[in-house]
Amino acid sequence: MNKWPSLKQLHYLITLHETRHFSDAAQRCFVSQSTLSKGIQNLEELIGCALYEKKDKKTPLVFTQAGEEVVKLGRELLAKGQDLVELGKLCQGNLMEGQLKLGCIPTIAPFLLGDLVQEINLRFPKLHLLLREDTTTNLLMALRSGELDVLVLALPVDIGEMDSRIVGQDPFRMVISRNQANSIRVPIKYDDLPDQSVFLLENEHCLTEHAVSACKLTDKEKINPFTATSLHTLVQMVANGLGTTFIPQMAIDHGLLDNQNLVVVDPPGQKAYRNIGLVWRPSSSRTNTFNQLADVVSGLL
Repeated sequence: MNKWPSLKQLHYLITLHETRHFSDAAQRCFVSQSTLSKGIQNLEELIGCALYEKKDKKTPLVFTQAGEEVVKLGRELLAKGQDLVELGKLCQGNLMEGQLKLGCIPTIAPFLLGDLVQEINLRFPKLHLLLREDTTTNLLMALRSGELDVLVLALPVDIGEMDSRIVGQDPFRMVISRNQANSIRVPIKYDDLPDQSVFLLENEHCLTEHAVSACKLTDKEKINPFTATSLHTLVQMVANGLGTTFIPQMAIDHGLLDNQNLVVVDPPGQKAYRNIGLVWRPSSSRTNTFNQLADVVSGLL
């Protein structure tokens, strides 16, 4: 009889890959360190090769090439296992019941999730949202591994083989301090801005790429090398007269600029915006649930 790896063993290995320490991985898996170690050892024996380099316990683990491949395939298998469990809910007709693990990026989450939770509680009281805010890269990784069911992302972005549905558009606006606005002609032209006067978020925030692309900012000399970690930091920098930046309309509508001495203008060129979309695994059996959720999000936007 063939021996098969268990999903539990794969879960142990993937968690170890994320933490790089046995003690941290065991804690996250709610098992003892010896249980986790034994499970991974059995997995190595089953596969027939080492999955990580045996080194000093004080240093982070380094996975072998085979180990990296097992982790990649393991994520896919765990996601399939999650989809298998969801199939039971579909057979029972409980489309908008139970837990739904939703991920959202930081430039959308503060301005959407509060309203979304209230609307879901009102319309679908048996559906319980479990929320996670993270970068696009981390959220897509969690979606592929089955840790999350559906994502709210800013599009376009490379989502690989995932399914998606656009639920709305979020225009970009430029904000500038009132004092500086008095010395700049409106409508704004990038040529009129001083060099290094446009402030942006760190590169891992997809808002930077979307804003620069949508707003047709091609002169890199205008961009300040200092980057911010949040929209709130960007607003404070601009409010102190340091330059200008791009802010999505949903953030403005939710009071991000309240009590700030700032002027809001349209970016140069044609209307600039980002698409807001839901993303999920094509293998998931909860497509109808995601589409109903998309209708709710679309209404809020």
